[in-house]
Amino acid sequence: MNQHEYRHLQAERDTLVSFLAELPEESVIERMSLEARKEKIERMLASWTPPPQEPARACLTFRGKPVVDAHGIFADFGSAVVKAFTDAVAAIGVSQKTPLKGHGRLPNREDYRLLITDTALGSFGFELEEALHDKSFSEAPHADFFRGVSPVESAIKQTISILEATVGTDEMLTDAVSDTDPRALGLLRAFLKKMAAQEAVCTLEFKDAVFRFSDVGQVRQSERHLSQDHIYEEEQEFSGYFRGVLPTLRTFEFLNEDTGEVISGKIAFAIEDVDAINDTLNRPVSIKVRSRRVGTARRRYVLLAYKDTSGQGEN
Repeated sequence: MNQHEYRHLQAERDTLVSFLAELPEESVIERMSLEARKEKIERMLASWTPPPQEPARACLTFRGKPVVDAHGIFADFGSAVVKAFTDAVAAIGVSQKTPLKGHGRLPNREDYRLLITDTALGSFGFELEEALHDKSFSEAPHADFFRGVSPVESAIKQTISILEATVGTDEMLTDAVSDTDPRALGLLRAFLKKMAAQEAVCTLEFKDAVFRFSDVGQVRQSERHLSQDHIYEEEQEFSGYFRGVLPTLRTFEFLNEDTGEVISGKIAFAIEDVDAINDTLNRPVSIKVRSRRVGTARRRYVLLAYKDTSGQGEN
């Protein structure tokens, strides 16, 4: 059974459950037939073992003063810069699923561990591989399995997106970091700072994506662009009405009753029941948002909390 067949059986089982719930009591024979089919499907679903998860793999190589041609890399720099990189990837990954505290251990840090599986030649660096653990898919397959995206893969993709944006425009960087936790951005900046201090540059390859710094000046530019002096953010409160919410994408649209402006943005992970926001449509609410912009770019918003001021319910 492949993934498509598994999803098809899940859909058929759900349909049978609906049919059985609506079936009249006197339809005994039809009920027995549907129950038998449902039980067969449930046995098939329970017996399916998903194929092994393919680990995410990336290649991180360096050039510059700490690198001796293709022969080696100074150990103190190599160990420190790889740790800085993996810490940044982990923080970016964790922040995609849960709010981060300003300090302390990252929650679920073990889900983002990377192995050094080989050295990468050409310049010099390391081949990194996601460290799979037993709980990844030991139980029923989850959404990430069907999307074919592991938490590490998502984190590395976001890391590349941010790095690419640091050498682009303010608008590009604002888009890339609009909902990235400040602590995660700080750790990515620390990675860049370690390279700049040793006059090194890196190339990051992941699947079909390749990002490389052309020189140390570009690394320093990226470091400055991620500094707190360049990224402006504040928390604001507005009154108005939700115009719409897309729970899967975690995005919202809101009409500010004071200005008539419609603002849109992403929904923070601190709000768990995103579907519930749709219950407040066309009712007066107050919202708390974080607005963020880089340089002269327009603001991007993240919804932090909301309150139904109509008296019919609140979050």
